[in-house]
Amino acid sequence: MNNIQEKFQRKIQETSLDFIRGQMTDIAWEARLIGIKGARGVGKTTLILQYIKKNLPLNEETLYVSLDQIWFAEHKLIDLADNFVKKGGKYLFLDEVHKYPNWAQELKNIYDDYPQLKIVFTGSSLLEILNARADLSRRAIVYSMQGLSYREYLNLTLKENFPVYKLNDILSDHVKLAQDLNARVKPLQYFQNYLKSGYYPFFQEAPNLYFQRLEEVVSMILEIELPLLRKVDIAYVNKLKQLLHIIAQSVPFMPNISKLSERIGINRNTLISYLYFLQEAQVIRNLYKDAKGITKLQKPDKIFLENTNLYYAFSSNNANIGNLRETFFANQLSNAHLIEYTVQGDFKVAGTYTFEIGGSHKTSQQLKGIENSYVVADNIEYGTGNKIPLWLFGFLY
Repeated sequence: MNNIQEKFQRKIQETSLDFIRGQMTDIAWEARLIGIKGARGVGKTTLILQYIKKNLPLNEETLYVSLDQIWFAEHKLIDLADNFVKKGGKYLFLDEVHKYPNWAQELKNIYDDYPQLKIVFTGSSLLEILNARADLSRRAIVYSMQGLSYREYLNLTLKENFPVYKLNDILSDHVKLAQDLNARVKPLQYFQNYLKSGYYPFFQEAPNLYFQRLEEVVSMILEIELPLLRKVDIAYVNKLKQLLHIIAQSVPFMPNISKLSERIGINRNTLISYLYFLQEAQVIRNLYKDAKGITKLQKPDKIFLENTNLYYAFSSNNANIGNLRETFFANQLSNAHLIEYTVQGDFKVAGTYTFEIGGSHKTSQQLKGIENSYVVADNIEYGTGNKIPLWLFGFLY
């Protein structure tokens, strides 16, 4: 126990408060049981350590512990919690819970047995967290954490403090917002760097190893988590990697499931299920005409990788520009809005707005007669009327 406290204090000392993710203010920290899920490397550990350092007493009342520590090979989580509470503990932070067997059941028991204890847990195995939701239902508030928005990337890189804008503000006042931002920064100067290697905060640690780390994250999902947690046949892992390369190199990918299943050698219904699992793991994003109540046997109308950096990891310099633009838009909007496929335009957002994505010369010709429709154009600093710069949608979170 003393060793765990020492490691916690060392981590707190090393935690910088220079840059803090916007999600810090979105979480209801007063809740008794909070979960934060997100892909490896998006900054979950840093977020909770920063919260502790800013807001909580650094004494016996507060404890952070990562459940991948060797200490848990011979000790139980519930015993740690019991000992912590008996010594005055009030705030328990549990990192990487998916590394601990039967964590959800023990966490449920701790929640029920120690009502005075507030618990925050994080997990990088999104499939594991989804599996555990049934055990923790009615108890945990679970937040999903994405990688950096373009706004956060600029704040981190330039030591700035650009504000968050709501979607309605961008749609109604984009010219003024673009003027304000262009007076402080040239947003197109940094945009391509963000699309290529700015989504995960670890881009600053070892730039030369960035894409290798991304590939390792995806490989762990494909080779370990999907077979273990979704019973995906291990023999199909290489075929799923082939599928990701196909998506990365395609014009925005509208799958012909029958032809695709023949091409990569997976049964049609099995392939649709695997596409659903890949979306659960946040490796890809499936777009549906009606995104409410989708099932794992519903064919997606369009498929993207989850974020633009993955295109460069899988396709190097062959990433399709149309794919990158649409993926950026879908990624930034999906943080807080429902996104669906639509026949006219590229995206239907919140059931109300229709968006067509393209380059600087894109017109609204394809949107004629559609209410609440907008052109989102790349490579422009300012928009006009219903034509809005693509980069501006990177300021939504």
